Amino acid sequence: MAASQGDEPQQGGPRGPGEARQTVSTRRFRWLRAASDRVPTKWFAGIATGVFLAATAAFGGLATATEAGPVELEAGEEHLNEQLAITVQRAVLIDELSETGVTVEPGQRVLALVVDAENRWTEPLPTRRGYSLSSSIALADRPAEEPGGIARFDDSTWSPWLQPGVPMTAVLAWVVDDDDYADGDELRVVLNDESLYTGSFVTSGQSWDDPRPAAIVTVPIADVGAGADAEPQAEDGGER
Repeated sequence: MAASQGDEPQQGGPRGPGEARQTVSTRRFRWLRAASDRVPTKWFAGIATGVFLAATAAFGGLATATEAGPVELEAGEEHLNEQLAITVQRAVLIDELSETGVTVEPGQRVLALVVDAENRWTEPLPTRRGYSLSSSIALADRPAEEPGGIARFDDSTWSPWLQPGVPMTAVLAWVVDDDDYADGDELRVVLNDESLYTGSFVTSGQSWDDPRPAAIVTVPIADVGAGADAEPQAEDGGER
């Protein structure tokens, strides 16, 4: 669902409290990028096509096509609809990721998705809960749970706006129990298509709503532990 045309995009959005935090943010986000080195470039998943059932009538054969289900995609493959272009790049399990606006309690960790996105509509789209990326991307094993936080990959801006035709890499974060996922698990990510509605009478403007599963991306999870805390060892030549 998107904001009506009357909504004004917020420039920049809320950020971290200071330069020191921004440095930690940059290091931790670099770990999300470094995790891709551990992920194979090609993971084989079935490509779903329309399923056809043959039915025989009393006076001859009759072929009836059933409605096609969500398309199966791999990490790095793009899904397009009228609202968004979305490419799930990788999934990372990390001890904490406050740069996305989420906090963890003891016994919890953060499951993060790194996603390339582009607004294909004519109006700016917010990414806060209930809108665009938040309502278009879900985890198959918890479909009703939107991400707890979204931030730009490059500067950690929380809940950024998607400007028309401007690509952006975002990090979507869910707080999960520390035994829910493990390194090497295959995560299934649901990509939803939404319909554009034009308000009348009580409401006005246009908005995106009614998310429906259109594609499922299978992506392996890389566990990077503490992330930023482990990075100095990697820079000194230690093992990751």
